[in-house]
Amino acid sequence: MANPDSQEPGAAIVGGDQSAQPDITIQWRYMGVLQTILSAIPPSQVAFTGRCLGILAHLLDGRHRNIVTTNLKFTHPQWSRDTIHDLSGKIFQHLGATLFSILQINGFTRHQILAAVRIRGERHLHNAFRNPKGAIVISGHLGNWEMGILFCSLYMQQPMVLVARPIEIGVIDRWLYRFRTRFGNVIIDKKNALPHLKHALRHGAVVGLMIDQEPKHKDGVDVDFMGRTVSTTPAVALMARRYDVPVFPTYCVREKDGGLTFVMEPPLKLQKTGDIRADLQANTQAMTHAIETAIRTYPDQWFWCHKRWKKYYPHLYKDLLARQERRARKRAMRLSKP
Repeated sequence: MANPDSQEPGAAIVGGDQSAQPDITIQWRYMGVLQTILSAIPPSQVAFTGRCLGILAHLLDGRHRNIVTTNLKFTHPQWSRDTIHDLSGKIFQHLGATLFSILQINGFTRHQILAAVRIRGERHLHNAFRNPKGAIVISGHLGNWEMGILFCSLYMQQPMVLVARPIEIGVIDRWLYRFRTRFGNVIIDKKNALPHLKHALRHGAVVGLMIDQEPKHKDGVDVDFMGRTVSTTPAVALMARRYDVPVFPTYCVREKDGGLTFVMEPPLKLQKTGDIRADLQANTQAMTHAIETAIRTYPDQWFWCHKRWKKYYPHLYKDLLARQERRARKRAMRLSKP
């Protein structure tokens, strides 16, 4: 179990790369200074500052602005240009506010975190953590998802087992690791997750996974998401069936008054017949639909910057993908030079 008080920036992810990492002491100190400053500022002012950052990013970050606009046009062709532009700006403002909020939260005490979040669906949360067989909690990159992780385990006074993909920027990856494991949660590397998840569920743990982003092509099943075909991981449906555990959709969103609400939905009604393939398809679709419903309720709070529809609609991101390929070739050429 992770040490809640650990300050070690180089902590390893379960199932991940345990090799030595480059020195990040200077970057780590900068992160600490910024966190200290934000911890002394009222949350409302932090959110305001973050929204201002989001406005600036919306003006200057053309690449991600184009992805957001493309995704919104593709999934909502009936929306006007003005509607999409306004929502795009709100999405960037939300991301800025969430980023600053996460930095501030890392300096919060247990009491401050619990006091900062309201809860809806408390009965379902208790049912998930009290189930002797364990449970699976699914979510997406909606609202303040990092705060939801901390609040959930702190409120129930029980750590969770979380699946995460390592981030390429080392200092951010280690900072997020410390943030997520600060109160005892365990992080599993997404690349080697299945054996560790099996072990966790066999011991009655509560497992948390994000299911709203593109998996590797060979690992996905086709489902409808926002009216379009996407590939989604069937791992949750497979584990729920194999270990007979309930699946609870959950998210942590910012309300109109600026406060955060942690929402725990009832367990999904999953199909179980003699046709495993059909069950995996139907149940993965049900989980995807649950996440979509939450996104449609809070459209400005989802991470629209992800190229979610690139597998079946690569033309949407043609210029962006071409730019990525050019950058990859240049990077490979630099690395190949003696």
